[in-house]
Amino acid sequence: MELYNLVSFVGIFVIAGFAWLCSNNRKVVNWRVIIWGIGLQLLFAFFIFVLPIGAKFFLFVNDIVVTILESATEGTKFVFGRLALPPGTTNADGETSLGHFLAFQGLPTVIFFAALVSALYYLRIMPLIIRGFASVFTKLMRISGAESLCASSNIFVGVESALVVKPHLKDMTKSELTTILAAGMGTIASTVLAIYVFFLQDQMPMIAGHLVSASVLSAPAAVVMAKLIFPEVEEPKTLGLDVKPHYEREDNLIMAIINGANTGLKYLFGIVALLIAFLGILALLDVILGWFGGNLNGWFGWSMDWSFKSLLGYIAYPFTLVLGVPPADAFEIAKIIGERTVATEVASYKDLSQLLAQGTLQHPRSAIIASYALCGFAHVASLAIFVGGIGALAPQRMKDLSRLGFRALLAATLACLMTGAVAGVFYTSSSILLNR
Repeated sequence: MELYNLVSFVGIFVIAGFAWLCSNNRKVVNWRVIIWGIGLQLLFAFFIFVLPIGAKFFLFVNDIVVTILESATEGTKFVFGRLALPPGTTNADGETSLGHFLAFQGLPTVIFFAALVSALYYLRIMPLIIRGFASVFTKLMRISGAESLCASSNIFVGVESALVVKPHLKDMTKSELTTILAAGMGTIASTVLAIYVFFLQDQMPMIAGHLVSASVLSAPAAVVMAKLIFPEVEEPKTLGLDVKPHYEREDNLIMAIINGANTGLKYLFGIVALLIAFLGILALLDVILGWFGGNLNGWFGWSMDWSFKSLLGYIAYPFTLVLGVPPADAFEIAKIIGERTVATEVASYKDLSQLLAQGTLQHPRSAIIASYALCGFAHVASLAIFVGGIGALAPQRMKDLSRLGFRALLAATLACLMTGAVAGVFYTSSSILLNR
């Protein structure tokens, strides 16, 4: 094992130890959850990164996602014409792309994926897959069936994952609520996966497969972090039980697609609103910090970068080193990991693509680890979305959810970092998962 792989391996336990230090009850540690949660991540990563059959499966999944994405763009090309053409491409009529437009090329795929997921729910394919993951989590980690089901659902969908356990929300323990919040913010939804692929596919051809892998890894990681930060001291009603997903099935497949597309449109506007608001606020903070920091630099002869992104980078820097990112790239990666906390992962993935395009990163493993560590909704905006969304399903638990929110956000952030560390353990420069 190379030095950086060893650093990543040690980093898994350093991150878990930091979560324990942040626990509300350090005397209670569920070792079964920790051992099996970390073990499942390592086993899955070993299967994908090391075993030939796993690598072939990874490439198969990557090809499927890319094919689906290519199909998704047909609707946007028809609606937006040349604006929907990615840079450097030409359509059937010989018209060339007008350049990079996130609003017309990446974001509209959210609508397509929302419709596709809704169709898979109607066809009972998605509930079957989710239940399979939930059964593994429940039996091996010995957690409640309800939180296992919700965590498994979050591998594929976002805040709507709470719908599958709606009947159980009112009776959940505080630890269970922390887990479903952390699982929601520590993973991504398939509806937005296309946006990240859109940013990174030119520099990382296998990024689609990596993001699917990261989403699977992050689910058990979120459970581990949540149980370390807010351990279970009560008796969950569905402890060790196999719980069936609760969902309202549409009348027919066409209605499922229509309603899914309408839901995707709401997601799309939500993403746009968050990007406009938070990136604008960050720019304003940069102006304020720049003025304040410029004076301090002048008075004391410092040369610090006083942008908000850099300040967050200083906080994330030691964690980035622990992930196994080489020191030469650590601060750049730390800045985009820190940025994700307030500016959303969409902005961070875009910045990662820019670092790759500019050749700023000196080591390929830095980009791989970053792509895994960023793969989650672990930011302030999603905290409000998940607390509000789940609270709407169980109003009587809103007070508990609001109090647990920031602990869950910390757990989700650490879960994403753990996922990055796991990827770092098995990364090798000769892996076929980097290039064909």
